[in-house]
Amino acid sequence: MTNEDNKQQGAHDAPESFLTDEHQPDMGAPDQQSDQPVDELGKAKQDAAEWKDKYLRLYAEFDNFRKRSMKEKSEILTTASGDMMKEMLAIVDDFDRAVQANATVDNIDVVKEGFVLIHSKLYRKLESKGLKPMEATGKPFDTDFHEAITQIPAPSPDLVGKVVDEVEKGYLLHEKVLRYAKVVIGQ
Repeated sequence: MTNEDNKQQGAHDAPESFLTDEHQPDMGAPDQQSDQPVDELGKAKQDAAEWKDKYLRLYAEFDNFRKRSMKEKSEILTTASGDMMKEMLAIVDDFDRAVQANATVDNIDVVKEGFVLIHSKLYRKLESKGLKPMEATGKPFDTDFHEAITQIPAPSPDLVGKVVDEVEKGYLLHEKVLRYAKVVIGQ
């Protein structure tokens, strides 16, 4: 046999030679190097536990904040509407007095004057809370403020695409649209 044949035959015999104890890896006790990963694993587990604790505390704190905010918002809305109702009671009282007084009044001008006074008082109260009427007639049609009800032929060329008539007045509350003005547009 040649060297080549011996090498090929030896290659087939090699797996048996690896079955001896001298070629097996040592599975004995961990040495110094393997203690280090155990310490790192323990440290990593401790860090994970600390992070989990921090996460749970932060989550609980956020949940409490969310609940407290919702409760405060609800209270603010309730209180704000209560304040508004208190101010409107004075106007309701004025209407009650007007109804009683109008039962015995024969002069219609006095009745009209009473309602004008009550209307202006109501209007002042609403303005003090930030309500402002929109001016729509003659202005260009704007979907941010107006709701088109219908279109009619423009009475003059300068009113094409503009508000010709206001069917229902629009209002702003602190510069935000509270109610859109319902308008007729010139075509």
